[in-house]
Amino acid sequence: MSQEKPSVTVRFAGDSGDGMQLAGINFSFESALEGHDIATFPDYPAEIRAPRGTLYGVSGFQVRFGREEVLTAGDEVDVLVAMNPAALKRTLHLLKEGGILIADSDAFDAKNLRLAGYDTNPLENDDLKKKYKVLSLPITSLVREALKDSPLSVKLKDRTRNMFVLGLVFWIFSRDLDIAKDLIRRKFANKPEILSANLKVLEAGYYLGETLEIEIPKIKVSKASLPEGRYRTITGNQATALGLITASKLSGLPLYFVSYPITPASDILHDMARYRYMDVVAIQAEDEIAAISSAIGAAYGGAIGVTATSGPGLSLMSEALGLAVMTELPVIVIDVQRAGPSTGMPTKPEQADLLQAMFGRHGEAPLIVLASATPSDNFYMAIEAVRLATTHITPVILLSDLYLANGAEPWIIPDVNNLPKWKPHIWRGNGDYKPYMRDEETLARWWAIPGTEGAQHVVGGLEKEDVTGNVSYDPVNHEKMVRLRLEKVKRVADDIPEQEVTTGVPEGDLVIVGWGSTYGVIRSVVKQLVEQGYSVGHVHIRYLNPFPSNLQEVLGRFKKILVVEMNMGQLAFLLRGTFLMNVYQFNKVQGVPITERELMSEALKLLK
Repeated sequence: MSQEKPSVTVRFAGDSGDGMQLAGINFSFESALEGHDIATFPDYPAEIRAPRGTLYGVSGFQVRFGREEVLTAGDEVDVLVAMNPAALKRTLHLLKEGGILIADSDAFDAKNLRLAGYDTNPLENDDLKKKYKVLSLPITSLVREALKDSPLSVKLKDRTRNMFVLGLVFWIFSRDLDIAKDLIRRKFANKPEILSANLKVLEAGYYLGETLEIEIPKIKVSKASLPEGRYRTITGNQATALGLITASKLSGLPLYFVSYPITPASDILHDMARYRYMDVVAIQAEDEIAAISSAIGAAYGGAIGVTATSGPGLSLMSEALGLAVMTELPVIVIDVQRAGPSTGMPTKPEQADLLQAMFGRHGEAPLIVLASATPSDNFYMAIEAVRLATTHITPVILLSDLYLANGAEPWIIPDVNNLPKWKPHIWRGNGDYKPYMRDEETLARWWAIPGTEGAQHVVGGLEKEDVTGNVSYDPVNHEKMVRLRLEKVKRVADDIPEQEVTTGVPEGDLVIVGWGSTYGVIRSVVKQLVEQGYSVGHVHIRYLNPFPSNLQEVLGRFKKILVVEMNMGQLAFLLRGTFLMNVYQFNKVQGVPITERELMSEALKLLK
């Protein structure tokens, strides 16, 4: 028996040591190679290794794949893998009625049931079996039996359980085991005994499906109609790293990347270290203050100075960012946002750093603020951050977030010839150089690289005299410099694209406005509403400071404006303050993405 579906969502859930992330990544990668569009959502605990069996130690990986455009990782799941009672309790609410539940019955012992808060074994509940197709299997026992001749310890044998369920899920979707085997061979190439065990268990899980007496339908999803090209699967952090390196090559400037490890931005540093053969300088700093200070020094020296952090780290960088504004140097900060305040929920997504990026510095210190919309968009927005910083000689903050950083999607590798080209605003003249001479059109000061003949100069944190750069305490000059720095950032609006209606109708009853990782859910909901006959548009803002020059006019074409954010209304605050517009808000700060169902309900309230 086989079912055809346009899209399917699968979630792997278990203890943080059960390899659910690896199983999910392998399944996602294989789905992409099968020709499906995909979206993923890794969901893991903040603790490095929480006590086994506890609710706060559950790690999950959700992947949605389909033959049509996949914009979110899905509200509900069709197949749920629960490796223990805690995983079941945390994730069962996500499983669709009639969905497939795969559980390791060996893990549902008295201790694990108690840790998860169950009085009785839920796998023995008839109501569960009536609502879902339950595959309660002694997975641990089956794995140990498959590896009875292996020299591995029992502990290492049990760690292959993720490959057993991966094999079973592969069987449900009639997937090619060779792709999964190839991924396993790459990962464990230097560990032959572990490699052999994982391959054997993968096959055991797959062929168990052939012998199951319970009626489980095999699910078929046709290939997506994707544009022709060469694809790879990419996460947001990977895209950021590749974008920065590409920008270095496009601009002809050396790339200096320095950061202090912080969830969820650390992977950018890891990737940068891997690409050192591309003439990338990658440094791990002692803390965030050292990182931003080092990046400023690199920018002064003529390099693309970049650092990456998350909300708490951005707070520590605020004083040094003021120095970057004062010295007018092209420093770039990648802020991969997470739930706060303080340490908050470091492995959960949120969009609450927008106002910090806009105003979180001492004094009047404006800078450019950008935001990526999808995982792969980080590639293009990283290039754009470098272009604007080195053209207008001013700091740039690029806002990503945990959902984008760890999420993955198929990415068509672009033709380098189609990427933007630009000339950094570097002083190459032979005249009398002054550090605060400006381009008449953009007001950008000239970037003089140390060693340039005739361009000796000093910049620093004290207020500077216009043009000469001498230290000045003159009140009138101070206000003049404040206004010049502000006007310079405002004029960037002439160098960015005009705002477009991303999805839906160009004018009508309702426009849903978002920024960052809300792109997918808004686009999906707007497409559905338009198909139902509603007059709805979607405006997604990637340039947050300055706003696109026509943004007010675009928003004004709609009767109602709904701003959707994973914060308490920061973009809504800016739109009200900038344009004096009446906007409605939909806000969610639960450390989980906004669902299509939630947003659809809110939009229909305003429409009806």
